[in-house]
Amino acid sequence: MPALSPERTDALIALASRLGREKFAPRAARYDREASFPFENYADLREHGLLGLCIPESCGGLGADYRTYCLVAAEIGRHCGATALTFNMHSCAMMWSGTLADDLPMGETLRREHELRRARHYRRVLDEGALYAQPFSEGNLAASGKAPFGTTARKVEGGWRLNGRKVFASLSGAAHYYGVLCTEEIAGKEPDVRDTLYIAVDAAAPGVEITGEWDPLGMRATVSRTLLLKDVFVPDGEELMPRGLYHKAAGAWPHMFMTLSPTYMGIAQAAVDFTIAYLRGEVAGAPPGKKRMQVPKQMAVAEMAIKLEQTWALFHRAIAEARIHPDKASRLRALATQYTVMENANDLCRLAIRTCGGHSMLKSLPLERLYRDSRCGALMLPWSAEICLERIGRESLYEPGERDE
Repeated sequence: MPALSPERTDALIALASRLGREKFAPRAARYDREASFPFENYADLREHGLLGLCIPESCGGLGADYRTYCLVAAEIGRHCGATALTFNMHSCAMMWSGTLADDLPMGETLRREHELRRARHYRRVLDEGALYAQPFSEGNLAASGKAPFGTTARKVEGGWRLNGRKVFASLSGAAHYYGVLCTEEIAGKEPDVRDTLYIAVDAAAPGVEITGEWDPLGMRATVSRTLLLKDVFVPDGEELMPRGLYHKAAGAWPHMFMTLSPTYMGIAQAAVDFTIAYLRGEVAGAPPGKKRMQVPKQMAVAEMAIKLEQTWALFHRAIAEARIHPDKASRLRALATQYTVMENANDLCRLAIRTCGGHSMLKSLPLERLYRDSRCGALMLPWSAEICLERIGRESLYEPGERDE
């Protein structure tokens, strides 16, 4: 997909900024406190066409390229982290079946079939306001790509039968469709990651169940409860990607797994924004008096500003390099970016609390929520902080096919 013009990208970022300032930020504390889904925010996103951000223009969407999506998502994250994180799940369902799939080799017949299928998903979003989730994790090695998904799909007449369990299923109870990654059951064959399917499951289908409590440290408004699939029938034509294509995409388009980082890039920016406004005496509820004249405060803000600029610089470079078959340096930089954004976001929130002082920890102010939300970033699969470190180390020291003698 060709990149949007700078003017079009800037206009979409400005729209996200306005919605964030006027709508999302004022609601964030309530959604966090209640651990409730931000339905009002999604009504705003729907009204302004942003649910179609990553749907190709040829299909009626806004046609955002990868970089534009990342910058818009970061701006949303600057005002409400949970909204940005769940917006990522929906947008990836559109992006993976759109921009990303368009880059992958397919025969003419298969491509025509895919275009017909994805058009059905896009029309649901554009005409009906449908919201798609992307449940990924299963509490095992599947989400990191080291094992096949335990959730299975068996081919039956007219469709598929799905069985399995997804944990931390964001948008649970709010999504209209769940884009489920699962392993195709093939008679006489062991489960294989190459047989991964990506199928949209109607939330209202018999056998779909949401279970468990949701009372986490941070990202509380994602409402990521457990999704159970018990002999769920999914009719043919609900695939979000053609059969077997997800595995190829995971290897050929690695930046597809970096789309969680914009949320935390936005949180990092919000922590610095808050600190500057607080020290200038511009935050309602802060103690009286301006602390900006104190040299230790000035030094701390300088340290935060430098760390933020370093993080933005790496983020901008990585999202500009996103493409099919990136070179080794770009792949490693994507992993380094994911790790850096997740860790620096939390560190900037830590520095903000230390710099602003005790009052900044009050729940009447947003900083303590930013801190809790930022701590969740390092845990996000499939590229958690630990996985990023492991892969950067291994892939720096070994070329494909090399092994110790």
